[in-house]
Amino acid sequence: MTPDDFRVLALSLDGAIERAHIGHPDFRANGRIFATLHADDEWGMVKLAPEEQKEFIRTYRRTFEPSAGAWGRQGCTNVRLATVEPVTLRAALLLAWEKTAATPPRRTASRTMKRRSKTHR
Repeated sequence: MTPDDFRVLALSLDGAIERAHIGHPDFRANGRIFATLHADDEWGMVKLAPEEQKEFIRTYRRTFEPSAGAWGRQGCTNVRLATVEPVTLRAALLLAWEKTAATPPRRTASRTMKRRSKTHR
């Protein structure tokens, strides 16, 4: 699996878009990140529920591992591109996308500022 293969799978999900975050590509639904590609081209990340993360790690030990710190405890899961099968990555991306797509979009800073300016007149 290459970074471009990861990208194609992530962008095949309905409404998914690519942006950048801290110098590397991320993939979003409803303005929220559900997956990223690491700058080293060896790893990606999918945002799973903690229970889903545990299952992927248990089943595919050579391929999935928790991200560091609090991110990992919340379900952010690193994916080794060299060992992941396309069908397995698609399943993980789909879970991450479904959870993110079901979450309402974040308020943008400009919308928040407009609302504040109206209330402070």
